[in-house]
Amino acid sequence: MGALESEKLEITAADLERINQRSRLELVQIVKAQALLGLVVASLAWLIAGVDAGLSALAGAGTYFVPNAIFALRLYVATFRPGGSGPVLFLIGEMLKVGAAVGLLWVVAQVGGDRVQWLAVLVGLIAVLKGYVLMLMFGRARI
Repeated sequence: MGALESEKLEITAADLERINQRSRLELVQIVKAQALLGLVVASLAWLIAGVDAGLSALAGAGTYFVPNAIFALRLYVATFRPGGSGPVLFLIGEMLKVGAAVGLLWVVAQVGGDRVQWLAVLVGLIAVLKGYVLMLMFGRARI
């Protein structure tokens, strides 16, 4: 028998609770960072290119932020359950999130019509997609 087989990693209930607390905090921080970055980009677009650009950037940010916030809430709630969230449910949630974002982009196109400025929509969308970078830049959750 090798040395790897004789060592087992045991996670205590206290360790699991600490992991869950950190997960909850990081989920909240990521959603906050995405919201902040989306609002900053929409404000800058409004200041630089006008109201339509600002609203377009806000709509673009919202197309990913809303489904992601709902998914994060679902993951947050799962940290309170003994089994947590399994990988299959996580994958299904990710697929639903992406599908909802695509659907919301379609709604933006239908509702906004000619007023939609697609560059601003794209910048808002990318800003929220990369919002977690703010969390990485300014520190991670500490528990």
